[in-house]
Amino acid sequence: MKTRVKTAGKRSAASTAWLERQLNDPYVAQAKSEGYRSRAAYKLLEIDTRYRILERGQTVVDLGAAPGGWSQVAAAKVGAEGRIVGIDLLPLEPIPGVEFELLDFLDPQAPQILKDRLNGRADVVLSDMAANTTGHRKTDHLRTMVLVEGAAEFACEILAEGGTFLAKVLQGGTEAELLAVLKRRFAQVRHVKPKASRAESSELYMLATGFRAESGRD
Repeated sequence: MKTRVKTAGKRSAASTAWLERQLNDPYVAQAKSEGYRSRAAYKLLEIDTRYRILERGQTVVDLGAAPGGWSQVAAAKVGAEGRIVGIDLLPLEPIPGVEFELLDFLDPQAPQILKDRLNGRADVVLSDMAANTTGHRKTDHLRTMVLVEGAAEFACEILAEGGTFLAKVLQGGTEAELLAVLKRRFAQVRHVKPKASRAESSELYMLATGFRAESGRD
């Protein structure tokens, strides 16, 4: 049976709707029972099952790592031989095998701090970053695309030959420009909508594989 939540006190209609979705979301319940930090873990698990982007021994960067669902999946996939470096402006409870920096990716110093921490190339750059929503669809789209475009630029600077970039985008028009840029730098670029991504959500995942490291790198 579906659980309904009454709007009470200072809780807004929007927050009530969010709470109701959470209580009735099977992925939320599954994440809790299986020990994942968030339902987002199942998005990455599905994408990896379909496209095999994570392998043992890889170095992975997780942009927007908190609360840690993607880092948990990535750490399990790359194993002890691999390495996960995460960043977020929110704190992350420690995860075995994950190095974490409490840092806003939009901080001008953040990319260099990450490069120094990596001290080498990455095989995969993951970005589940999204700006805080305002309720205005176009504004939310544009604010999130700023993060995605920054993540893509960073990925093109630190990925090894053949590397992979996976990022969340919100549909709204400007993602077409990013798609064109990625197609010049990667062998294949596709949009993916995993089942764990709510049907009513405008989010998609942009998956770029086969990075061409020799093209345009300083």
